[in-house]
Amino acid sequence: MRRATTAAPSHAEHDEESRGLRTEFPFRLPRGYVDERGTVHRDGVMRLATARDELVPLRDDRVRENSAYLSVVLISRVVTRIGTVDDIHPGVIEDLFASDLAFLQDFYRRVNAEGHTRAAVTCPSCREEFAVDLAGGRLGE
Repeated sequence: MRRATTAAPSHAEHDEESRGLRTEFPFRLPRGYVDERGTVHRDGVMRLATARDELVPLRDDRVRENSAYLSVVLISRVVTRIGTVDDIHPGVIEDLFASDLAFLQDFYRRVNAEGHTRAAVTCPSCREEFAVDLAGGRLGE
């Protein structure tokens, strides 16, 4: 009879275990949230989603009436800060530019499905492969 074996953790998994689970991810919005005073806020933080974060919006009447609203409610639950704004609610997410909402939707998928914000890319000019961090930073980093 063969015994079931488990694979040894990969180097990346071992590194994550030794550092602890990362639950918050900084980002930089492409355009930025413009508050009622006209201040633009671009840097923010998104936390890992819980099962509750994905289930609670399904009971929201706005989501029941319009399923497209699901992403607005979900993103508002996991974004903890945009600039100096730390009271993130669906109204804040509704006021984002469409490109910023699309960025956050993609960022959510990457953080929660893959557990990191790095993406492999290839330079179109020299064909060099490298990784970029989608969490933001200055151009060229």
